[in-house]
Amino acid sequence: MATAPRRKRRGDTPPPRTGSSEIEVLRGFLDYLRSSICAKVEGAPEPEVRTGGVPSGTNLLGLLNHLTFVERSTFLGDRVTDWSSTFHSAPTDSVAVVVARYRETVAQANDVLDGCTDLGAPVPRPRPNNRAPSVRWALAHMIEETGRHAGHADILRELIDGATGR
Repeated sequence: MATAPRRKRRGDTPPPRTGSSEIEVLRGFLDYLRSSICAKVEGAPEPEVRTGGVPSGTNLLGLLNHLTFVERSTFLGDRVTDWSSTFHSAPTDSVAVVVARYRETVAQANDVLDGCTDLGAPVPRPRPNNRAPSVRWALAHMIEETGRHAGHADILRELIDGATGR
């Protein structure tokens, strides 16, 4: 009897151990999700990494590209006029380029967050004439947004090459 090919499985990474303050918990979980989605995209083969795995056309590179824009908008004040276009990476962007761009954006966002001690204060971002959300809201939103798309990435990666795990 033939056996099914063995699926690639990474060990699951448990939820993060964080400090006990609200900001440590929120930032710990956000960084955990940020790392999880990078791990889903890294090592994914071309051209599958940019090929839609579902009828909407959602693909791994597009998800990470979108999250880069959401991070930049939320924490750095960048204005995005066409959110649907953020789900597409440039045809010349490699996995390494998209992951590096995301990680650089995350580092810049964390630099902003490092200066935030009051969760009720607005995110200090340069966007004149536009009220910034509270740091608490921004962190909760990014946890929700990143977690949602990390779940999509889990499914897409498994469809591509059978890789599972966080």
